[in-house]
Amino acid sequence: MKAVYLLTNPNGTMKLFEFVIIFGCLMLLLAQIPSFHSLRHINLVSVLLCLAYSACTTAACIYIGSSSKGPHKNYSLNGNSQSRVFGVFNANAIIATTFGNGIIPEIQREMGALPPTSVAVDDDRVDDAKVGREEADHDHEQKQLDAGALFVLKSKGSWVHCGYHLTTSIVAPALLSLPYAFTFLGWAGGILCLVIGALVTFYSYNLISLVLEHYAQLGHRHLRFRDMAHDILGPRWSRYFVGPIQFLVCYGAVVACTLLGGQCMKAVYLLTNPNGTMKLYEFVIIFGCLMLLLAQIPSFHSLRHINLVSVFLCLAYSACTTAACIYIGSSSKGPHKNYSLNGNSQSRVFGVFNANAIIATTFGNGIIPEIQATIAPPVKGKMFKGLCVCYAVVTMTFFSVAISGYWAFGNQSEGLILSNFLDDGKPLVPKWFIFMINLFTILQLSAVGVVYLQPTNEVLERAFADPTSKELSARNVIPRAVSRSMSVILATIIAAMLPFFGDINAVIGAFGFMPLDFILPVVFYNLTFKPSKRSPIFVLNTTIAVVFSILGVLAAIAAVRQISLDAKTYQLFANV
Repeated sequence: MKAVYLLTNPNGTMKLFEFVIIFGCLMLLLAQIPSFHSLRHINLVSVLLCLAYSACTTAACIYIGSSSKGPHKNYSLNGNSQSRVFGVFNANAIIATTFGNGIIPEIQREMGALPPTSVAVDDDRVDDAKVGREEADHDHEQKQLDAGALFVLKSKGSWVHCGYHLTTSIVAPALLSLPYAFTFLGWAGGILCLVIGALVTFYSYNLISLVLEHYAQLGHRHLRFRDMAHDILGPRWSRYFVGPIQFLVCYGAVVACTLLGGQCMKAVYLLTNPNGTMKLYEFVIIFGCLMLLLAQIPSFHSLRHINLVSVFLCLAYSACTTAACIYIGSSSKGPHKNYSLNGNSQSRVFGVFNANAIIATTFGNGIIPEIQATIAPPVKGKMFKGLCVCYAVVTMTFFSVAISGYWAFGNQSEGLILSNFLDDGKPLVPKWFIFMINLFTILQLSAVGVVYLQPTNEVLERAFADPTSKELSARNVIPRAVSRSMSVILATIIAAMLPFFGDINAVIGAFGFMPLDFILPVVFYNLTFKPSKRSPIFVLNTTIAVVFSILGVLAAIAAVRQISLDAKTYQLFANV
């Protein structure tokens, strides 16, 4: 505290003991928290904080060490022989203290080991008998499930794991395109559309969760989007509309992640070797090999640790991107800021629709039922907690990147804001910083890609696996490895062959994400709970369905128009 005080007020007269007393007052408040278990949320924030200051300290050390500002580097040992010997003991004491804990039994006790006569009670405070019945029903359902639901969508997760899956599926590198969307909308329109997108998707995802919980309480738990559509809309809607659209959206996301991963790899390569001769498709193949390995992870639930890392990665590259935009925008290196809308009236109108498609795709998910399927029963209330975790990250990342990127580059913001960090091949921020952002992005893209591969994995598992054999038996492992490998290889070939796939994906997003995430949830809710036609919720849901149906059609028209404009530049296996 004193260090911060002196940094802002070098001539300040406050003494150290005064800051110690101030900090003691904060400790006085926190000490009133009744139990060790009550600290779990504070300690989650603590984990994020220690990662943040460690990353910032490392970045600062690298920056100072690689510049002329740092001191002359001297790695020799100080002092005479006696001082060095005692110094070794002192260093070991410091390291031991750093790794020290001293409260392992108390921490393990907090995990809730219960005596044999005790009964564990679920967090949602339902009574013991109800929990027992729901778990028994779940066990009975498990025996009747097909291989896809049994192995890929196994229900073992908590609401925390659900939050990881949701965050990875929504907070993806597509958010780096938000400043570009602002170039078509301007300040007011951009922020308004971003806020509306956040509110409507949070509302829609909660509605679909309520519908899923309702059917689960009736003893018929839906594990897939097409299962919901089959029971609510009818088998034809499930087979010919919802199922194919979800497959196109999810598999299109896998192809897009593979392509973007290759492009980021190529950007790093050209940064370190400007005259390099490797082509884009070679980097796409390298990224595809990484996806090939991750695709073999057997179930959605098995991705929970990868998706936890993914949460930290999206926070990291969003923070780095925001910091870079603020640095460039406040220095003389950045372009002249111009926030006027480009093009003639026709271009601006189609630009608004295109921008809305970008924002809808960025907020898009398309696999809410599959994510909720990973939660262990009883599911009531758990999805809402997971969505709160997800949208806390959404708020921090989407708005910071969109606003800082558009502020720094105005209507010159590129389709991927990282492209603006290079001016005619010259980096506007240190090379290592661009390298770090791209590395974070590449790693998270692999996690996003494998999450959106799960619906495809579920279909393949259902077709080729045997639910009566064990998950890791040779009977199931061999077809799983072959089918999933072929799926990833096909996605990699498409990404390498069609580097303009972004234009195609915009059409898929308009036809896919709009219905799955904005329209169907409110329709499902109205058909399931049948609210009065005069009730506010029915009017709101109907309004959302109509407005976003119109926006979806217009966005699809704009995306098709963009393809027609760019078609002359298309070339298979192009090195763009």
